[in-house]
Amino acid sequence: MKVACLGAGYFAQFHYDAWRRLSGVELVGACDHNFAKAEGTGAPAFTELSAMLDAVRPDVLDIITPPPSHASAVAAGIAAGVQAIICQKPFCSSFEEARQVTELAASAGIPVIIHENFRFQPWYRSAKKLMDDGDIGTPLQLTFRLRTGDGQGPDAYQDRQPYFQTMPRLLVHETAVHWVDTFRFLFGRPTAVYADLRRLNPTISGEDAGHILFEFPEGRRALFDGNRLLDHAAENHRMTLGEGLFEGTEGTLSLTGDGALHLRRFGEVRTDTILPAREWSGFGGDCVLALQRHVLEGLTNRQPFENVAADYLFVREVEEAIYRSSETGTRVEI
Repeated sequence: MKVACLGAGYFAQFHYDAWRRLSGVELVGACDHNFAKAEGTGAPAFTELSAMLDAVRPDVLDIITPPPSHASAVAAGIAAGVQAIICQKPFCSSFEEARQVTELAASAGIPVIIHENFRFQPWYRSAKKLMDDGDIGTPLQLTFRLRTGDGQGPDAYQDRQPYFQTMPRLLVHETAVHWVDTFRFLFGRPTAVYADLRRLNPTISGEDAGHILFEFPEGRRALFDGNRLLDHAAENHRMTLGEGLFEGTEGTLSLTGDGALHLRRFGEVRTDTILPAREWSGFGGDCVLALQRHVLEGLTNRQPFENVAADYLFVREVEEAIYRSSETGTRVEI
């Protein structure tokens, strides 16, 4: 399977590394406006997407660039006749643009899979199985406390992703969408949201803290409590980005900053470690590799993909509802 990548910025390193570790993959191209960055990936380097697509004719185009480039890149991949396109989140610059791109891909019969990798993190896959198997009884509440600790002062985000400072929407559009999708993976589609968003660091343009309450069918709830200025107990704050709880009528699963998952039975104090902490290759429990493997297996075995663009439009819809809720101070139904 020939894979070509668009983008060679900070996060792209995890994509290139994962592709190289997957069997049956040939990394045939890397494209970036900065030729040195593209060349630094070790793959054949290009500065123009069209030139790369014409030269290497990939089976898979992996788009690892910010939202303003997504629509044109997907269109170029479709025109080049690739088998599948993977596109980083947040998908496109607006909901309407994402809808148009989704329709274009559907008319061409080419799957676009959104690179929403958090649902592929091992602790969420384990929690999903445990909840489905009834290990915590009837699940009622999900909570995640985002505490990245990288948002303080005038130099916030400059060492890794400096464009964060100028994004008009930050906490939700760039970060919390991970948990919009993860909560959807764990609990299904939310039916309403209530949000209170704030900007704490005056250096940046967008919001960097807030609470989002999600309502689900059958009385279930989820809470996203995000604050990029505060941290959590972890040697690597990028492992989980915070701490989580999965609560049910017969027990509680707790996610700690080292990536471990612990089970406490209802009424007990003692906990059992269900998923022990360990060193992972790649980012966030090697979730990038897990997603890429999922796409390859889907192409090879003709199995359905998770997070195709048509499904991911719902995440963009929820995102818009969150901002509307915060702006109006009201609960918004989806």
